Amino acid sequence: MRAPILNLLLIANLAGASLAQAQMATPAPQTAAISPDAIKQREQELEAARARQKSAEEAQAKLKAEITALGQDRTQLNQQLIETAANVRTVETKIDEAEARLRALNGREQQMRTSLDSRRADIVEVLAALQRAGRRTPPALLVRPEDALQSLRTAMLLGAVVPELRGRAEKIAGELGELVALRKTIATERDQLATDRDKVRNDQTRLTALVDERQRQQAAREKDLDAENSRAIALSRQVGDLQGLIAKMEQDLQSAAKAAEKAAEAARQAEAKAAANVNAKSGPGAFKDKSRTTPAMAFASAKGLLPLPVNGNKIRDFGGSDGVGGVQKGISLATKPGSQVTTPCDGWVVYAGPFRSYGQLLILNAGGGYHVLIAGMERISVNIGQFVLTGEPVATMGSTSQVASILATNASQPVLYVEFRKDGTPIDPGPWWAANEGEKVRG
Repeated sequence: MRAPILNLLLIANLAGASLAQAQMATPAPQTAAISPDAIKQREQELEAARARQKSAEEAQAKLKAEITALGQDRTQLNQQLIETAANVRTVETKIDEAEARLRALNGREQQMRTSLDSRRADIVEVLAALQRAGRRTPPALLVRPEDALQSLRTAMLLGAVVPELRGRAEKIAGELGELVALRKTIATERDQLATDRDKVRNDQTRLTALVDERQRQQAAREKDLDAENSRAIALSRQVGDLQGLIAKMEQDLQSAAKAAEKAAEAARQAEAKAAANVNAKSGPGAFKDKSRTTPAMAFASAKGLLPLPVNGNKIRDFGGSDGVGGVQKGISLATKPGSQVTTPCDGWVVYAGPFRSYGQLLILNAGGGYHVLIAGMERISVNIGQFVLTGEPVATMGSTSQVASILATNASQPVLYVEFRKDGTPIDPGPWWAANEGEKVRG
């Protein structure tokens, strides 16, 4: 009879050890007295911080030199811009998924803790019974008949009790073991999340440097850039609707007019190629040439190929309610603060700046009478007249919603608004998005 009892005690010890590990608390901080050892430790920490700062400065200098070298080759610069922006969005997606898993794991841990806490009395009872059984000496069987009878009665009693105790102890040990494993999984997820966050910070630093270099080159080509941007904002105050803004920009503003002219010419060439069927590229491969200065294909032919411009969740779709009694003319995507915004298509910038209730507004002329409007960003990093490629970083989200119609619904997170227009009329952008985008935006 002692063997089963010993087994039960082993299970109980496992349960006790697991409970101790699962409920281990962080010790309260203690205020150490100032001592030579403490001073030495602080000096070492300061030295380590200086070393980290020096390493960061060296990395920054190396990155600056690399970006300067890239700047001499516009194709390479475009390639790096698009690839780095894609990396940022991929890691942002991984971070979102890891945070979702952590929320689920933390919820499961809390459920298990609540279950174990509610059964604390049961755990104590099992442990106490097993300890008492373990200390009880087996009666002598060959001394007196009464002892033999008592031994039989004890055996009968233990035969009924031990299986129940074993089952309860095994169940408790199993739950505690699962809790310990769960905590290890949570720790692993947190470590990976920290690694991903470090990576996205490094990629964002690189992306910022690449964008600055691109805009430096653009500014060198456009000597009167600041004056034109100021004039564009002044012109935008003279019109009350988006169609009027587009027409005003492409008629009155030199850079926007040139962009519109190039877009029209590119559309004519695309139509001529399609009509003659001369080496007309189609499909994702058409976007591989990063040295192009005109759209890879006619916008009408890009259905099912375009990526959504930001990581986030679709909260409003084309044709639905806009939240203020009207109809949604585009789509709205809820994003994380500071998210990177990339272009969904090739096109020329015909407007970049604040406009009415849209916050910061970016308008691209994609050719063929198509315009793409992107609004709700905090900062735009491209200029009027600039040609941008699909997937190129063009703006950054802020920390709250910038679009008035979204503010009316008390949306606390930033929201990006995207609208497609054909000959001035809003159209459903759904057919243009790549099939794998779905409701959850992916880079």
